[in-house]
Amino acid sequence: MGSLMDLCRRENGTVNRRLLNLLEQKSTANGKPEIVNGDPETTVKGRDVTLDPAKNLWVRVFTPDRKPDGLPGSGFPVIVFFHGGGFVFMSPKSRPYHDLCKRFSGEMPAIVVSVNYRLAPENRFPAPYDDGVEVVRWIAGAGKQFGDDGKLVLEKGGLFETADTSRCFLVGDSAGGNIVHHVGRRIAEEAAEFLPLKVVGHVLLQPFFGGEERLPSELKLKNMPLVSVDRADWHWKVFLPENSDRDHPACNVSSPNSPDISELDFPASLVVIGGFDPLQDWQRRIFEWLKKNGKVVELVEFPKAFHGFYGFPEIPEANQFFLDLKAFIEKCSQ
Repeated sequence: MGSLMDLCRRENGTVNRRLLNLLEQKSTANGKPEIVNGDPETTVKGRDVTLDPAKNLWVRVFTPDRKPDGLPGSGFPVIVFFHGGGFVFMSPKSRPYHDLCKRFSGEMPAIVVSVNYRLAPENRFPAPYDDGVEVVRWIAGAGKQFGDDGKLVLEKGGLFETADTSRCFLVGDSAGGNIVHHVGRRIAEEAAEFLPLKVVGHVLLQPFFGGEERLPSELKLKNMPLVSVDRADWHWKVFLPENSDRDHPACNVSSPNSPDISELDFPASLVVIGGFDPLQDWQRRIFEWLKKNGKVVELVEFPKAFHGFYGFPEIPEANQFFLDLKAFIEKCSQ
């Protein structure tokens, strides 16, 4: 994937979208049952929903092809997923993310809303954060009315008929993990506007953060195949506002310029780190920063894992990650 990204980057800081569209492997969602991770007993259905055609803002929604467990009236938790790609590449149609979200939906189980946010360099900061907030607001207002228990009463057969929006999770990998934090902070600042939807957990999978300082993991692993230091610098350059450096709050959330979250009612966070990821020291830094601000946060490390390992079901670390994620969702749902 790193080589494909390099091939589509132009020297003037733009991206050859036409070439990328020809080369990238994609998957469709047609509303028919799809088998999850080779298990014919676990299937989900996916469909695409357009929210704002002018911005090409749309979502791919995966729903377990089964009834929710538990008491009558209970529903599946909702995962709002933000894909990686350095704010520049990929979409919910990209085959690795289609398959990953299918697995989230079938194995948690959960309703998964995979977000097609606007990409840089055509749309710089804060476009993906704005799009993320808009999607969560759309989910919160998707019901016909609210019941006495504060949960959505949905139109029979509707998209979120089996959703429990009081158990909403923001999940993202790489740049998507960065988006989770910033979208989650904005929702926490205006939580009352989203009720009865409640975000109860953030999951940051090898999130994309950085700064002007070079940390030891960047120096040691600077030429890794997928996320090299040079590639990361380029992505920040085309995403951040013109003439900004990497200590901008979008990139370096622990910098003095970052918004104060100490008084926010912030959801619990799960930060996932891989031992062969050059970004791992920045990921440890946000874990420590969240703890310093009094937030509930867990750190899970996979010493032998590379960037994006959870997308490869054949490796043991990926399967262990899914067990850890399921445990986190269950804990936050209590």
